[in-house]
Amino acid sequence: MIKMIIVGSLAMDLVVTAKSRPQKGETIMGETFKIIHGGKGANQAVAGSKLGADVVMLGCVGNDQFGEEILDNLSRNKVCTSLIRRVDGVESGIAHIILAENDNSIIVVKGANEFVVPSYIEEHTDIFKSADIVLIQQEIPEETVDYVVKLCSKINVPIILNPAPARKIKKTIIDQVTYLTPNEHEANVLFDVANYRQILSQYPNKLFVTEGAKGVRYHNGKNEVAIPTYQVEVVDTTGAGDTFNSAFAVAVAEGKKIHKSLNFASRAASLSVTKFGAQGGIPTREEVESTLTN
Repeated sequence: MIKMIIVGSLAMDLVVTAKSRPQKGETIMGETFKIIHGGKGANQAVAGSKLGADVVMLGCVGNDQFGEEILDNLSRNKVCTSLIRRVDGVESGIAHIILAENDNSIIVVKGANEFVVPSYIEEHTDIFKSADIVLIQQEIPEETVDYVVKLCSKINVPIILNPAPARKIKKTIIDQVTYLTPNEHEANVLFDVANYRQILSQYPNKLFVTEGAKGVRYHNGKNEVAIPTYQVEVVDTTGAGDTFNSAFAVAVAEGKKIHKSLNFASRAASLSVTKFGAQGGIPTREEVESTLTN
């Protein structure tokens, strides 16, 4: 079993559905309300565990009820939570999501995720030396992402940077990551281009751009390659990218070739959208492998 370290955000999603959004000063009646587990770091940790990795999570929660629930949920999913910091005097991260008019509106409150700072990571640098792969995203402070990338590069541990939410990243950081996994929008922002395909060949076997229902695209050093996704009945696409990233991390850390790893990740992501919730649809290793093709 490979050892995966995930550095990232931990949160609860407060999801309201309604026929329309309230205007300024307006009160309307909603239809449903659900509290579900979220945060890109937590989503990826649960996915990694369900897909066969020994996962250690680094992140922060508040000393509040949501913090307790986040830790309990990770533990139930066999994620190691012993290094997660509980921060006094601050709330755990939340996302308030309104689903209405066939679209969503989201307010994110980072809360304790702002305390995932370099000094916290520095306290646990030894754990990185035993990792087979590290996965990180951008819902935590930018300086922490940079610190972890540099650390992994220094100790020669493979690291995947999932650059979401989108922002520009220093070229030195891009050069030091092992794999980079933006979606189309994030890739265009990251490289400041109108169409990311114009720079794909500059990062062979490193830059993998997810294209939603169309699959994932990369350059193998000789040709541009598009790996299609699997056709499924979509219920909820939330968290599909997180499942993809963890599945790819597990597969490539186990020694699978890039093409096979991406196919495994694509299948896992396609299964994840058939159920509600960022974590509710994450498939098991057996579910992915039993339905793989190619």
